Amino acid sequence: MSSTFDAIVIGRNEGARLHDAIVALTGQARRIVYVDSGSDDDSIAIAAGLGAETLALDPARPFTAARARNEGLAHLGDDAAEFIQFVDGDCVLERGWPQAALAFLHDHPKAALVHGHNFEEAPEASVYNWLTDWEWRKPVGPETSGLGMFMARAGAIGQMGGMRDGMIAAEDDELFLRLRKAGWETWCIDTPMGQHDVALHRFAPWFRRAIRAGHSFAELGALHRGAARAARLRALLWAGILPALALLTLAMWPWALLGVAALYAGSMLRQWHRFTRIGLTPARAAQAALLIMISKFANLHGMMTYWLRRLRRSDARIIEYKPRATGQ
Repeated sequence: MSSTFDAIVIGRNEGARLHDAIVALTGQARRIVYVDSGSDDDSIAIAAGLGAETLALDPARPFTAARARNEGLAHLGDDAAEFIQFVDGDCVLERGWPQAALAFLHDHPKAALVHGHNFEEAPEASVYNWLTDWEWRKPVGPETSGLGMFMARAGAIGQMGGMRDGMIAAEDDELFLRLRKAGWETWCIDTPMGQHDVALHRFAPWFRRAIRAGHSFAELGALHRGAARAARLRALLWAGILPALALLTLAMWPWALLGVAALYAGSMLRQWHRFTRIGLTPARAAQAALLIMISKFANLHGMMTYWLRRLRRSDARIIEYKPRATGQ
């Protein structure tokens, strides 16, 4: 069984987080390629100092994670290993993950890729961090949704032509969908894979992240019929239809506002019960339930941004939300 793999690390202004991501791969990956998307910190110097091959994207084209991963693959070229580990620059792989992933791929020839469980580094630091950790909890099985970190067969990714360069989010989900349509399996296994540092401690960055998610819901639906349908419908209902109904009926039937308010309260109460059952304190569960509802408005914003961009035939630009990391 081959235990050889290459790694492609992508990042933008990750600083110390990038240092830790590359150190975790050192001594495990045959080649480490770092692809930088316009950093103005010392990210490239950090990567080069740790022995990684470095590649800076041309700023003449919009930066996206998909483009960075594709250009990393192109840099590896014909000398690429049979297996490629994709790593985000704000994540640190568990030491045992690569060998577990390679063993799984050898045992499952229909699997194009595999990922495990990602965990937030400090979920207790803020409700926003906790919600991100909750989002990482992907179901185990052969039809998992996307995750930017995974071990893949280079041949399967090449067969698909890589990721869609122009997607600013959910490029992993989109690739997974195409792989499954082509007859491959995309697996999540019950194994720790890595730690992520989302570092969200304020409302505004978290809200921008939810806008970004909404943009991806709309784009996935446009590319693959039925994809992200439930997420789109939830955003339309809670952030579009119900507020519009409340405004339309305000003049004639003001009592209807009570009914709309009851629907919002009931939904948040159900979410509160769900969160308390998995161990959150009542106060933190209430915060999280409220934010889940607010996220629907951000999601709708992102969906509308996508469709306006389509109408104008303009390129999407990345929606940055993370605070800048300190250098190493």
